[in-house]
Amino acid sequence: PLFSLLSSLFSLPSSSTPNHSLTINIYLSLSQSLQMGKFITTTLSPPLYAKSKLLCFSLVYLFTTLFLFLYVSLSRNQCVFRYSPFDPIQPKLFSYPSSYGEHKYALPTHRSSCSSPLFFSDYWTVLKKIQSILSDSSSSSQENLRYINGKSESFGGNFTTQKRFSYYNHSNIDVEVPCGFFRDFPVSNSDRVEMEKCGLVVASAIFNDHDKIRQPVGLGVKTLETVCFYMFIDDKTLYSLFHHNVIPKNSPRDYRVGAWRIIKISKSESLYLNPAMNGVIPKYLIHRLFPNSKFSIWIDAKIQLMIDPLLLIHSMLVVPEADIAISKHPFFVNTMEEAMATARWKKWGDVNGLRVQMETYCEHGLRPWSSHKLPYPTDVPDSALILRRHGIRSNLFSCFMFNELEAFNPRDQLAFAFVRDHVNPKVKMNMFEVEVFEQVVIEYRHNLKKVETSTYEEQEEEQKQESLRNIQKRRKWLDHESWSLNSSSCNSYLMDMWG
Repeated sequence: PLFSLLSSLFSLPSSSTPNHSLTINIYLSLSQSLQMGKFITTTLSPPLYAKSKLLCFSLVYLFTTLFLFLYVSLSRNQCVFRYSPFDPIQPKLFSYPSSYGEHKYALPTHRSSCSSPLFFSDYWTVLKKIQSILSDSSSSSQENLRYINGKSESFGGNFTTQKRFSYYNHSNIDVEVPCGFFRDFPVSNSDRVEMEKCGLVVASAIFNDHDKIRQPVGLGVKTLETVCFYMFIDDKTLYSLFHHNVIPKNSPRDYRVGAWRIIKISKSESLYLNPAMNGVIPKYLIHRLFPNSKFSIWIDAKIQLMIDPLLLIHSMLVVPEADIAISKHPFFVNTMEEAMATARWKKWGDVNGLRVQMETYCEHGLRPWSSHKLPYPTDVPDSALILRRHGIRSNLFSCFMFNELEAFNPRDQLAFAFVRDHVNPKVKMNMFEVEVFEQVVIEYRHNLKKVETSTYEEQEEEQKQESLRNIQKRRKWLDHESWSLNSSSCNSYLMDMWG
């Protein structure tokens, strides 16, 4: 009888109108049955809301969902955390012709854990904060930093080692520093005027048709009113864009591809024969190309930006009060490891030049990374994404980096730690985790198939450069006659690194 009474009690329809008399009768019958078994209860009937199956299931679902949401959001597996999933997103900016293939050859990512997640504030709060900083006329991006002017045999001035290093201790603000532009940077006057108006710039470059133009994703609806997007290209890259109908051949010189304003660098003897070195100019002299900008984001053309640049600037620079934000290298901690990998994988053909560069830095105080270098967590960055707050510290670092790249080679990871450790005043860096980098950008391979758009003269010049690279590749870095542990100035460095 007890089982049947309980069954009838809990089988009441949750959506039906409550019948109080039926409940009382069931309760009295149940009490009489229990009295026969000499067990008397005086407990009152539970509240009516506790009898609703729908309500019970709803509460269980609600608490389970909240638990899962908090667990996923605060878990170490979550590297990027948005304040609100309802941020206003800009619709698709540009549709490419199918032949262009801007999304081919994406590199896979394998890291699913993150030791320091990146937290974003609300989009509208960030927008107001950044606009307030940009409109503040009291803070100048240059901060009394003065540059050497004049003419020279190269765009960067080609200074000697001792001369370059003599500027590192910038204790006297009246001393002018070398920072490129010893020859003209060949852009049109109309482009130059627009560049000088920009307060926050996202910049990239494609030379020698080495990459694709990829549109930023996840932009807020007001971002394009605050942020300038500039892509620097050369003639060969422009011919490729014509070839794929990304830019119509009869279009005006004010080229645009989606969010990007295209800046074509005129063919000139002012710059470098090496296309990679020409890409270093906007990468490290961005504060000079955009003299009124207070923030900048550099992205290599091999990566696609997946997060609104305002959110990145706010989270990586404004909140931690950093001068530069840059990712850690996924594998290496010491500069010498990166130098050896550069030679081993032929990332730079002049292996003997790599040896000379590292010996020069060792002679002038380069040491392997140790806890003494904290708060810098590593000596090797992934420089495909660089965020900067333009000011005296970040501008000095960028200038001295460019000088080293001109002196040796455009492999900027090799000069990074030496410049950072020796420049004064010290630059405050936010060196974030690789896992965060893989969340805010998508990385692609470089163009695998070249489009034959270059002229005969350009092809001949490329053949000459290729022959030179083949000759340089024959040099052996670890040749005992040219560099052994016993005779190298990096002997102490290697002993400390390897123990």
